[in-house]
Amino acid sequence: MANVPQDLRYTNEHEYVKGTDQEGVFAIGITDYAQGELGDVVFVELPKVGSTFQPHAVFGNIEAVKAVSELFAPVAGEVVEVNDALDANPALVNSDPYGEGWMIKVRVSDPSSLDGLMDAASYQAHIG
Repeated sequence: MANVPQDLRYTNEHEYVKGTDQEGVFAIGITDYAQGELGDVVFVELPKVGSTFQPHAVFGNIEAVKAVSELFAPVAGEVVEVNDALDANPALVNSDPYGEGWMIKVRVSDPSSLDGLMDAASYQAHIG
């Protein structure tokens, strides 16, 4: 069974949003369920710091042994940090999706938009 932390918010496309120690800044990555479905991640293409996205816009790509998938922005905002460790070690997405495997940190333009994302119970029901 996939690990679904209670304190995160989730999308239908299997991205998560996690608070950081900076107000208004949230880490985004893919869920444990998603990395399990993809298999071994071999490459992650992420945006540059300063990029802005609207909800549901493609912000990058993830390549695994089984498939290549697009990554979708859960909320609107500006990228303030990119996890450069994934360049050298994309498998961090598999081994620690909610920790060292985060992808981008975004300053969310409308914090109330987080309310439209699924909570852990809803996401658990979504993935079965």
